[in-house]
Amino acid sequence: MRSPFSRFFGGGAKQEPEVKNEVEVEEVSMASEEVVKIPIVNIIPNRYQPRTVFDDDKIEELSRTIHTHGVIQPIVVRPKEGAQGMYEIIAGERRYRAMKKLEWEEVPAIVRSLSDKETASIALIENLQREELTAIEEALAYQQLLELHSLTQEALAQRLGKGQSTVANKLRLLKLPTFVQEAILHREISERHARALIAIKDEQLQRQLIEATKEYDWNVRQLEEQIQLLINPVQDEEETDKPKK
Repeated sequence: MRSPFSRFFGGGAKQEPEVKNEVEVEEVSMASEEVVKIPIVNIIPNRYQPRTVFDDDKIEELSRTIHTHGVIQPIVVRPKEGAQGMYEIIAGERRYRAMKKLEWEEVPAIVRSLSDKETASIALIENLQREELTAIEEALAYQQLLELHSLTQEALAQRLGKGQSTVANKLRLLKLPTFVQEAILHREISERHARALIAIKDEQLQRQLIEATKEYDWNVRQLEEQIQLLINPVQDEEETDKPKK
């Protein structure tokens, strides 16, 4: 099965297998690529990292795993242009954060020479494979891939092995106000809650509904019912029984 990396970069690019979890990360060929030790202070995060919120508890858990078992896979970096001896992460930022938490002075890494476009695509696709991004982070990753490769939504969906409606529904979330997107980013509401809010155009009402959803722990159906009451208010029986003037 061809990986998403080969779909984006063509047949000549190296294939990367699917990422499974925190420790089981992108596979690299140890036989053909040398693992080197790089001072951790010489490494900077990937500027194209789609993940904007990192779970401190999971980073702490990963730190304990690395402390006990070591690094199963090295991080992958590229030389930073215009900065002698500095490197930018291509893949493995959570491992980098975990090793930084452990106060390691050097980290095992594989150095690759990749373009900005390749670096951005790998970072985006690696995170999409993990299926741990919030819906907004996923939507932003889709948007960046569309722009990087000048793709249609249909073509992007095909390359990622997803339905076009899935991609379209995620991208639609980016039309919501910033405060709604922030609520999704911080997992205060779900993607389905947010999609229900699309029917409400008044931002003040959207804010009130988000606060009520959090306060009363409404599920999606309960939120949808409240939205329907706002859109189609039910008149009192007394009012409906009155003869029309």
